[in-house]
Amino acid sequence: MFRIENTLVSEEIIEKNFHCNISACKGACCIEGEAGAPLDKQEAESLQKNYNKISEYLSDNANKIIKSKGAFVALDDGSIETPLLNNKACVYVHYQSNGTLSCGIEKAYKDKKINFNKPISCHLYPIRIKEYSEFTAVNYHNWSICSDACSLGAELKKPVFEFVKEALIRKFGNEWYNSLEKISKKNNI
Repeated sequence: MFRIENTLVSEEIIEKNFHCNISACKGACCIEGEAGAPLDKQEAESLQKNYNKISEYLSDNANKIIKSKGAFVALDDGSIETPLLNNKACVYVHYQSNGTLSCGIEKAYKDKKINFNKPISCHLYPIRIKEYSEFTAVNYHNWSICSDACSLGAELKKPVFEFVKEALIRKFGNEWYNSLEKISKKNNI
């Protein structure tokens, strides 16, 4: 682990390689898992505010669930996440005609209909963030459904932190990311 500002960062994000291989996994991260995508309060408010613009990218069933449960769900522990479709898929999943899954929120963003990209928890993946009172932990998450992404990342020699550069800058800022790059170069990774 190393420290950048108020974060403790796992060395794995500069040592491990990763490059999403959507042609292999077909977007399995949108439908696998046991919970919706974690959201912060601002993201939840943006989803609620922009639902009508996002809804056109979602299935009829997803829209029914959002109309009944809301654009996000609050859990007993106070955390917020996206609702699930059939207790499995994220309700914001976008089904493409070729069978690949993507994010309806991100589609609306890329089409310039909203100014909010997908949740930062998704944008950062395979990095996971955990907030503590004294610091923020920045860790690599290894998930078996991403084995093809790890293989492609190794082939391309693409470290995790470079793959998620835009998301890391979105979360922590340019100065933080520049510090991370310097640490990587200093360690010859």
